[in-house]
Amino acid sequence: MSLTLRPVQTRTHPPTSYENALADELESIYGRGVHDLTGVVAALNDGGVRPPTGAEWTEESFTAELARLGNAEEARP
Repeated sequence: MSLTLRPVQTRTHPPTSYENALADELESIYGRGVHDLTGVVAALNDGGVRPPTGAEWTEESFTAELARLGNAEEARP
């Protein structure tokens, strides 16, 4: 049997434009060497991607949003 790696094999739907924008922003932040939670949240607030509520990111809202997006059954609006 031949095994093929498909990194998106657990997706239940194509990513939304919000999910793509958040992923792009996080890639950029991590690429600048920011890896701590406080720094990531600050960089997100300096950028253009806001949480679904439109408010500023907090450490709590960021970790809650990642948990929500990581749960395939609840991530889809």
